[in-house]
Amino acid sequence: MNALQQREKNAGIVELRIPRRAEWVAVARLAVAAVANRLSFSIEEIEDVKIAVAEACTSCILQHEGGDQIDILFTTDQDALTVRVRSFGKAEAAADAAATSVDAELQIGALGILLIRSLMDSVEYEGGGGRDIHLVMTKKVAT
Repeated sequence: MNALQQREKNAGIVELRIPRRAEWVAVARLAVAAVANRLSFSIEEIEDVKIAVAEACTSCILQHEGGDQIDILFTTDQDALTVRVRSFGKAEAAADAAATSVDAELQIGALGILLIRSLMDSVEYEGGGGRDIHLVMTKKVAT
């Protein structure tokens, strides 16, 4: 078995779909806390991930038009947690806010993106040309 096959075998995947409403963000926070707790994260790192997920969900709620759900995919391996947040609807505003320049991040409504970038090790957007977007965040376990 090669290293990639072993890594895939050890990976854990949890999928969560919540309504695109503010009262459901707490469910996403609880879910990511439970998933992150299975890794060797400190309490502070788990809190960072919870805040990042809450900000991503809040951004989906505030900045996207259309669609009534947020899909969240948690993927774990031995040394990292990757969270994909997907919202359906018009995502051009969020894609614009995802630009790497600090000026773009400081636009009104994009302060959450700046916060997410400060809390997570890697933040990327996939998609953006259509009516939905994927925010992909990774937090590595401290060695």
